[in-house]
Amino acid sequence: MDIDSMMTYLVHLVVLCVSVVVIYLVYTYKTNGAATRRNLPPGRKGLPYVGETLEYSLALRRGTPDKFIRDRSTKYSPDVFRTSLLGEDVAVFCGPAGNKFVFFGEKNKYFTYWLPDSIKKILMDPSRSNSDHNNNTSKIRSYVTDQFLNPKFLQNYVPIMDMMAKEHLDQYWSPNEQVKVFPLSKKFTFAVACRIFVSIQDQQEIEKFEKLFGVASAGILSLPIDLPGTLFNRAMKASKLIRQQLLPLVTKKKITSDLINFMTMDGMTQVEIVNNILAFLFASHDTTSTAITFIVSYLTDFPDVYEKVLEEHKEILRSREAGEALRWEDIQKMKYTWCVACEVMRLASPSNGFFREAITDFTYAGYTIPKGWKAFWSVHTTHKNPNYFPDPEKFDPSRFEGNGPAPYTYVPFGGGPRMCPGREYARLKMLTFIHNLVTKFKWEKLNPNEKISYINSPIPEEGLPIKLQPISMD
Repeated sequence: MDIDSMMTYLVHLVVLCVSVVVIYLVYTYKTNGAATRRNLPPGRKGLPYVGETLEYSLALRRGTPDKFIRDRSTKYSPDVFRTSLLGEDVAVFCGPAGNKFVFFGEKNKYFTYWLPDSIKKILMDPSRSNSDHNNNTSKIRSYVTDQFLNPKFLQNYVPIMDMMAKEHLDQYWSPNEQVKVFPLSKKFTFAVACRIFVSIQDQQEIEKFEKLFGVASAGILSLPIDLPGTLFNRAMKASKLIRQQLLPLVTKKKITSDLINFMTMDGMTQVEIVNNILAFLFASHDTTSTAITFIVSYLTDFPDVYEKVLEEHKEILRSREAGEALRWEDIQKMKYTWCVACEVMRLASPSNGFFREAITDFTYAGYTIPKGWKAFWSVHTTHKNPNYFPDPEKFDPSRFEGNGPAPYTYVPFGGGPRMCPGREYARLKMLTFIHNLVTKFKWEKLNPNEKISYINSPIPEEGLPIKLQPISMD
């Protein structure tokens, strides 16, 4: 390149940079001015369209999403602050009062169900409208909560989950001195979901879907930029393959379950059924396996807690005949283990929070939330807040004994009308797995300083490698 060409290139580059800066300053002035005039929540929107998505993504990668939330709630408002994520104006509601307001806002006609574009495009049928999707979702949620995953129905699955946990540990853990907990816990929870939701039991079929779900899950909260090589593009391709492989199984009735039968009787098309299966399997893919992984991690770090958990499960074994499967009443005896699981989910919540959409202008804490804005509630406004959990970084399962935490401070499953319908299912899956694990092995971490990052859930970057030591209950 000659000198004249280089100078021309540099001039154009400078003009471009100056233009970007001017556009950003004008944008910032206008949006901040609008915020002042309309008394919007304090905060910043960041760059046009991108907003603070990059900052939030970096916080997730660093394992500090709580810092992203805490810094802004401290700087702007302890009640609600504004930001921009995934191309949307977002009001982040803080504290127990904010959680309660969002949880029950739908009942009060403030909010409606909303998913980011990346999730909708990966999980939803593109040919269906949002209203159709919301109607189907409401009907399925009602069925799942009242019929399919209620405690009375789940009792039937205790021996099945117990058997699957034993088989999983025998196949993937027992032959090895060292294992990685996170990928194996995902393998177990996904196999259970396939068995219960769609009655898929063939191991090769399950592994094929599991790989595709891993790819789809990685792009579920990415910027919806469908260009080759992006996380979103790979996730879209994976979800398309999942649909293509599930549809003939549903069409030819090679898979069935109570859930599929309900959707069929409700008049849903086979394409709609496949999309709903996709959503249910996705919901089961990371969250419970994350919780199991961190329970294993914390039990390693606190030997006294491990011993108390082990003693609780030894007592359950002593109350049963040798070889007898777990029973529903055994699950109810795992009180201390559940306190441990709850404290783990406080410190390493499997979910960061969820979105809603404002369906009308309204006022909260003196600020105007405009129609169309997205509301976000986050576990990170309460779970590590010393006002609600003294010495919040301390691992203390006793917090959940007796009456437990104050209302709306502990929210790993959300709350209100849209509380996670699978919370009892997740509880059963976690407790069944931990019962079989602690009565079969002791273990130690191979890297006590392993870093944690977030994608949709907290993830140990090396998969939590541990060294196993078999134990005997005789």
